Amino acid sequence: MASSSLSFSEHWLLATTMALICGSLSYIVYDAIMATASELLQRLLMISPLLLILIVHCLSTATAKSGENYDQSYDDDDDDKQYGSSSPGDTIFTLQVPKLDENTLDNLLSFGYYRKSCPQFESILHRKVKEWIQKDTSLGASLLRLHFHDCAVRGCDGSILLNHEKSERRAKASKTLRGFEVIDDIKSEVEKQCPKTVSCADILTAAARDATVELGGPYWAVAYGRKDGRVSIAEEGELVPMGHENMTSLIEIFQSMGLNVLDLVVLSGAHTIGRASCGSIQDRIYNYQGTGKPDPSIDPKYLNFLQRKCRWASDYVHLDATTPNTFDPLYFINLKKKMGLLYTDQLLYSDSRTSPLVSALVGGLPTNPSSLLFNRQFAVSMAKLANVGVLTVQDEGEIRTNCNFLNA
Repeated sequence: MASSSLSFSEHWLLATTMALICGSLSYIVYDAIMATASELLQRLLMISPLLLILIVHCLSTATAKSGENYDQSYDDDDDDKQYGSSSPGDTIFTLQVPKLDENTLDNLLSFGYYRKSCPQFESILHRKVKEWIQKDTSLGASLLRLHFHDCAVRGCDGSILLNHEKSERRAKASKTLRGFEVIDDIKSEVEKQCPKTVSCADILTAAARDATVELGGPYWAVAYGRKDGRVSIAEEGELVPMGHENMTSLIEIFQSMGLNVLDLVVLSGAHTIGRASCGSIQDRIYNYQGTGKPDPSIDPKYLNFLQRKCRWASDYVHLDATTPNTFDPLYFINLKKKMGLLYTDQLLYSDSRTSPLVSALVGGLPTNPSSLLFNRQFAVSMAKLANVGVLTVQDEGEIRTNCNFLNA
């Protein structure tokens, strides 16, 4: 009864305030859930694997839709669009969408960052990535790995691309990295159309996304506006995980990048494509922990295959023995069969902190929801990875004209 004495404007203000409060509380709850994802998921798995899959799927969908909504709102060309308006006689209040001027956008990542300054950027990138992968399918996984190495050291700033003495690119851990020529080709074409506009860091980030799509993986929107870093140190390049770490070290490395255990497991799923050098597993298949024997956690038939395949350290072997050229969740099924190639791969299934997530990702329902779940969460985790340590202020970085060298 008391509310009937309120004016229409007071009703509107009260409703708006409550909506803002509810929205804020929802975000806080969501953030808390994601921050403790591993603990919640481990407990839920004991209750019901199906419930676990549904919860992760819902969280992934919520995150993906928030990105889609932002993308749609940003790309609207109508600068005068108003929310809450109807016919002139019915409209009392209108909410104007605030406009971001160009100076503001310079300091932010945005889905439409190059919409005016280089509208042809993504079409050039799509075409080039497609051309290169059609010539050599293995470059898809190489671009994903190159992007991860970049983001794992000083953030996603293109520092892995710098090619000078004692740079990250010259580190021992970077010795088998590939895909540099793809980035150079894209950059060269973009510079012809939009000189000194698109950063190498943005090109590498988007190329990793397009490479995933070309191999059958999910698409996700990439926000642009990264500046290229000016610092690249070989010693720091050695800090990237190389497949020999224990689980605690892996978790700590990912946490230092602002990523959680769920991201660790899902991003490891990138090993569903690509190859590893035989030198990286020879200790594991011949002299595990100095015992003179192979790692007992490897399936005997798979071990026999690896020992025949990897007689020489310079040879290569597929990370996914089942479908090595297709982006799918069979990598996780391989782990359950004790067919993880790297020590850290198999550790995902044997460690109690990550094994519930592996079990969730292989699902088991007739409709096989694990593919959808893996793809959705991979897109979410890749978007998070792409935002690690980015440089957005001009003083923090630059737009290189050649990705291999700093500007003169």
